[in-house]
Amino acid sequence: MAANAVVKITDQTFEQTIRSDKPVLVDFWAEWCGPCRMLAPILDEVAAEYGEKLTVAKLNVDENPATSQKFGIMSIPTMLVFKNGQVVKTLVGYMSKKDLLDKLADVM
Repeated sequence: MAANAVVKITDQTFEQTIRSDKPVLVDFWAEWCGPCRMLAPILDEVAAEYGEKLTVAKLNVDENPATSQKFGIMSIPTMLVFKNGQVVKTLVGYMSKKDLLDKLADVM
């Protein structure tokens, strides 16, 4: 796995991924979701630039329904930010890189 890259996670790897010593942003997405596809390159950049402070992970909701249901994900893209395995922030919908970084500033 490349350093500072977006991590693809599944229902099986979700718990171990969010139990990290740094914050974890989990993007709930799907292939058919236009705004999710628009957000993907922004998340790649954030992972590359802020990887030492933040883990960026993606969970495909179609392939991993259990985790999506557990957190009540109703619309995508939804991003949950975890600290020590707990949700500390919920972000819904597409946003620019600047808006995303502004919203993440208090957790990084």
